[in-house]
Amino acid sequence: MTDVYQCIQDRFSARGPFDPGRPVSKQDLERILGAGSWAPTAHNMQNFEFVVVDDAKLLAALGELKNSISMDFIKENYRQLSFSEEELKRKKVGILADRFPSAWTDPGATLEELRATERTLPTSPDMLFMLYDPSRRAPASEGDFLGIISLGNVTQNMWLMASTLGIGFHIVSSFGDGVVEKEVKRILSIPDSLKIVYAIRLGYPLSDSGYLRVRREVDDFAHHNHYGKKGLNET
Repeated sequence: MTDVYQCIQDRFSARGPFDPGRPVSKQDLERILGAGSWAPTAHNMQNFEFVVVDDAKLLAALGELKNSISMDFIKENYRQLSFSEEELKRKKVGILADRFPSAWTDPGATLEELRATERTLPTSPDMLFMLYDPSRRAPASEGDFLGIISLGNVTQNMWLMASTLGIGFHIVSSFGDGVVEKEVKRILSIPDSLKIVYAIRLGYPLSDSGYLRVRREVDDFAHHNHYGKKGLNET
């Protein structure tokens, strides 16, 4: 139990560059994908497909795609930002603003300022593209809420497996957005009927990409028997 809990605590998002000359072995890829297959999914639908990309030409084409930042993202992102480590430690939720270009941290940024920050999307020696069929849903699940949770379960299993193998793991959600998604589908011959959830970069980080990680205490979010009665109090 201690080892599992420690693995959960040690898991992090490896946002920095990965070693281009050190691909993930086929055996480790199979273990990561296999861990995902054992995740709990609604009605055991296993509502996912993966495209594994390690071809240099395909990766180069994917690496030419640029992100597109919306005004909605800027406004919603701003609500999650802290502008100092002290603020983040106090809030215990959200992320530091210095991880983004300055225009992304300003709810008053203009569209021109945002366009100036567009940059190519990061790739890695091995990438996984998670897909699902939006025409299928978990039974009686409005908006396929349970199906979407299932995809999160799959991701978490894979992330923890990669972490135990010492392999960096980074979700890049922009590969599943709008125009970028259409280009990815063209490059990878993905049917229009499938939706790209996001891309996952796998590899070996070239440097320590550690950052301040915070979490709320259990007593802050757990309500005992009645909502509003915070903490796991003895009865």
